[in-house]
Amino acid sequence: MIALTRINGTPFHVNSDLIVTIERTPDTMLSMQNGEKIAVQEPVDEIVKRIVAFRRRIQFADVSARKE
Repeated sequence: MIALTRINGTPFHVNSDLIVTIERTPDTMLSMQNGEKIAVQEPVDEIVKRIVAFRRRIQFADVSARKE
């Protein structure tokens, strides 16, 4: 899950595995697997950075769990 902000300023979390596309039109739009479109304040590059960071945390946690 990554934290984002809706266009109206409301913070929320989204499962990044369910994002199909991210577009700038000029607002940033997330297209979800269920067809829903969500407008957010964050730029595309920031969303991608958050997704990468989230996946790294998951991978690191998985590797740490295997060592124990």
